[in-house]
Amino acid sequence: MYLIAGLGNPETRYNATRHNVGFGVIDELSDMYDIDVRTGRFRALIGKGSIEGSQVILMKPLTYMNNSGEAIRPAADYFRIDTAKELIVISDDTELDVGRIRVRPKGTSGGHNGLKSVIAHVGHEDFVRIRVGVGKKPPGADQVNWVLGHFDKEDIPLMKESLRRAAEAAVCVMREGVDAAMNRFNAAVNV
Repeated sequence: MYLIAGLGNPETRYNATRHNVGFGVIDELSDMYDIDVRTGRFRALIGKGSIEGSQVILMKPLTYMNNSGEAIRPAADYFRIDTAKELIVISDDTELDVGRIRVRPKGTSGGHNGLKSVIAHVGHEDFVRIRVGVGKKPPGADQVNWVLGHFDKEDIPLMKESLRRAAEAAVCVMREGVDAAMNRFNAAVNV
């Protein structure tokens, strides 16, 4: 069984912000595989279902970004998820251009507070992460305001496509492995 957690913030004012792309990818998977993600449990919204023959838990932590691990760890424990092999975490990345995604088998938080929380709570860095590019903040702009802001109008179509591709990357990780997903989805996107 896989646990796929998309990171974000729960209030409606954060809907469709750069920081909530993880929630957007979970919504894509929910729509693609008809998995209802509305059950409140583990301080998160979760949905159980099947994707390409694999049993999955889709999760949107409601602990706010910086405490995401507080929801992920109890769910992983309850469902006996091997977090080194069966946990996929999806987050935003301000170092990647809009439209790019990056799949990694493990790694540091890269300064991302949501990933820092997950690492602290699961106790290691060896889980798959899919990072969705939201673009670098403009010079002089505040980082917090940037990630909590909405996408520019011209970026919205590209962002919608990258959410779909990130969902496909998660499916690829489960079906073919992380190396195949990295080879297929880490390439640059033609804009």
